[in-house]
Amino acid sequence: MTPSPPSPHGSDPREPKATKAPRDPKKIPAEKAAVGKSVTEKTAAEKTVAETATGKKAAGKKAAEKKTAAAGKAVTKKAVTAKTTTKKAVAKKAVAGKAVAAKRSVAREAPPAGPLEVALSPALDADDRERLLHGTHHQPHAVLGAHPAPGGIVFRAFRPYARSVAVVTGDLRAELHDDGDGFFSGLLPLREVPAYRLVVAYEDTVQETEDPYRFLPTLGDLDLHLIGEGRHEELWTVLGAHPLTHQGVAGTRFCVWAPNARAVRLAGAFNFWDGIGYPMRSLGSSGVWELFVPGIGEGELYKFDITRPDGSRTQRADPMARRTETPPATSSVVEASHYEWGDEEWLARRGERPAHEAPLSIYEVHLPSWRPGLTYRQLAEQLPAYVRELGFTHVELMPIAEHPFGGSWGYQVTGFYAPTARLGTPDDFRFLVDALHRAGIGVLMDWVPAHFPRDDWALAEFDGRTLYEHEDPLRAAHPDWGTLEFDYGRREVRNFLVANAVYWCEEFHIDGLRVDAVASMLYLDYSREPGQWTPNEHGGRENLDAVAFLQEMNATVYRRVPGVVTIAEESTAWDGVTRATHHRGPSGFGGLGFGLKWNMGWMHDSLEYMSHEPVYRRYHHGEMTFSMVYAYSENYVLPISHDEVVHGKKSLVSKMPGDWWQQRANLRAYLAYMWAHPGKQLLFMGQEFAQGAEWSEEHGPDWWLLDPAYGAEADHRGVRELVGDLNSVYRSTPALWERDTSADGFAWVVGDAADDNVLAFLRRDADGTPLLAVSHFSPVVRHDYRLGVPDDIPAWYEVLNTDAGRYGGSDVFHPDPVKPEPQPWHGHPASISLTLPPLSTVWLRPA
Repeated sequence: MTPSPPSPHGSDPREPKATKAPRDPKKIPAEKAAVGKSVTEKTAAEKTVAETATGKKAAGKKAAEKKTAAAGKAVTKKAVTAKTTTKKAVAKKAVAGKAVAAKRSVAREAPPAGPLEVALSPALDADDRERLLHGTHHQPHAVLGAHPAPGGIVFRAFRPYARSVAVVTGDLRAELHDDGDGFFSGLLPLREVPAYRLVVAYEDTVQETEDPYRFLPTLGDLDLHLIGEGRHEELWTVLGAHPLTHQGVAGTRFCVWAPNARAVRLAGAFNFWDGIGYPMRSLGSSGVWELFVPGIGEGELYKFDITRPDGSRTQRADPMARRTETPPATSSVVEASHYEWGDEEWLARRGERPAHEAPLSIYEVHLPSWRPGLTYRQLAEQLPAYVRELGFTHVELMPIAEHPFGGSWGYQVTGFYAPTARLGTPDDFRFLVDALHRAGIGVLMDWVPAHFPRDDWALAEFDGRTLYEHEDPLRAAHPDWGTLEFDYGRREVRNFLVANAVYWCEEFHIDGLRVDAVASMLYLDYSREPGQWTPNEHGGRENLDAVAFLQEMNATVYRRVPGVVTIAEESTAWDGVTRATHHRGPSGFGGLGFGLKWNMGWMHDSLEYMSHEPVYRRYHHGEMTFSMVYAYSENYVLPISHDEVVHGKKSLVSKMPGDWWQQRANLRAYLAYMWAHPGKQLLFMGQEFAQGAEWSEEHGPDWWLLDPAYGAEADHRGVRELVGDLNSVYRSTPALWERDTSADGFAWVVGDAADDNVLAFLRRDADGTPLLAVSHFSPVVRHDYRLGVPDDIPAWYEVLNTDAGRYGGSDVFHPDPVKPEPQPWHGHPASISLTLPPLSTVWLRPA
């Protein structure tokens, strides 16, 4: 499209000058009456058309605009090529303008009492016109809409493909002049800007609508200040798409942070993904672009059409979208929550005890594959009941933020503020969380602030330059996953992530965040060779920006949402992962501030030990005892997660040596050892019933193993029965969880019986009440095995035995209480004699 050339005098050549066209004052009243009559008749007729069109507007909007698209192309083509036509239009308007110009002096004296008369408006600056046409205008509200001008109020509309545009205010209506290229304008003899609407006529429909460019900004100075400072803890309430009523009109506010963009336009299903007529305004130096669009509500699809610094364009999904289309579709969706929560009781008591001093056993779930095909609401009918039956205190959901590739299991996120649409709406997800809470089950979720994928419709070079990722390519590219790392040193990016952590806890009542891949964030040289990374300002390998981000995130979440817990998946010996942020350690850093940390060392060592044939375990005994050397250096979770049962690592039961009976016996003994070891427990779905195959996100757990018609069903159900009993005894025995982070809560009875493959230790609660755990990892029965015990316990009784027949064991157990003898052993003043079942763990409590 070719815009009209600017006038050498700075005004539109089409606008006549009143001094060049004097009128006879005696003729003005008669001419005015004639014109008024004509306008009145026209207004009455067009008002009827407008009312009819308004009634049909909602039903016919999209179909009508599709039909007008072709007409719009013709209009555009005409605007681009028809210089001769433009000259004729200018000449015609100049003639008409002679009749209008003389009336301006009358209009200035008093507003008209009858129908409005429309004069040619002051010319739209050629640069403004050019920038609006090419999507490079940063302040469209300054030229579009209604503005005071000499002689009245100028109305300008930019409606590509429209045939005419009229202004309606009260009962009055005035047709705007067609300035070409989709621009319409007029000067009305009014003293102030009225409340008005636009009547826009297309080829075969007429629409009456609000003008987006008559509205004031929807964001206040405080919001913009906090965004600029990177301190807006409720960022999701201001950025993104929000249905609201603004200046008495219902619509949706769209806001996006894109500081490098030359301009941003709004594209969506409501304008056939052509954002030319919906330019957004820049809100100063904040980098935020904003547009309030009347009449747009929940469910509308949209993206941001961004003009990059080099002039090229890209359409991007909203980084702050709270709902998305179902992948592989990538549009954002306007969303507002209407959910009414019913978990007040749960929220009121979840913070009564810190997580590290409370019972915490976690069932890890990949929601899309737990029961493939179920929605959030259907899962709410099955998952809470199943987890409650097993006795777990919490579920941990693998990432449920929106992600384009299901095979990433959710760990490559594009929609950080949107639950995946694969399973339903955000309110549907709230329903699931609520159902779990009402069943007495906490909800943790995996959160992934370490990296994001490179999809060209998402965050990568969002506004044409590095924005969310680091500007240094060596720092931006994640070496392991082909993704990009966040720039934690940029305050707005840090704000985006910190607010996101708060968002999930506050908006979805999430009880805790398990933060993925923390080690990759903390080290500049993570998976990088020499020369591929740059030391920090002190010459070290620590990512100081990431440290500051994690500290800020943890401090903010714990301050705003009492009762939640943050958990780090951190695989190194970083000092102070679960130390308070204001307490400095030997390294000179304050703690990262997490509540708990995955004990990856325990997981690796113990699985390595269990994988050996029992005859060789004596040579690897230290792999089971070494964890107690550092057990109290952090607050730990013992994880048997999805990572350990995929990609050729085998399922948990398949890691065990021996025949099928021995594999299950090893598994049962290992699980009971794990539940007794200091630290919280996490078990991935399918392992609770000894699934033999690795997990696959395509089909999930092998539930058919629990079908009574299956011949080996009892073997699998026995293991599941054990897991339920482990959780039941665990929750009712404070010695197993109350002092998980205190060395006073643990004491070895025997930790060096390598030749016997025996481990025995005492756990104590805050009152000193003990539980004795004895693990025997040999496939033989050991009779009269003596163990030292305190002399203040009159008798011990067996509270759990993994060799019980109902679990699938050989049923070697102690039916009667075991009384200590005054025979010192293992450094204790008394001892008991036990028969140790093969490949088993036995728990005993004071009788």
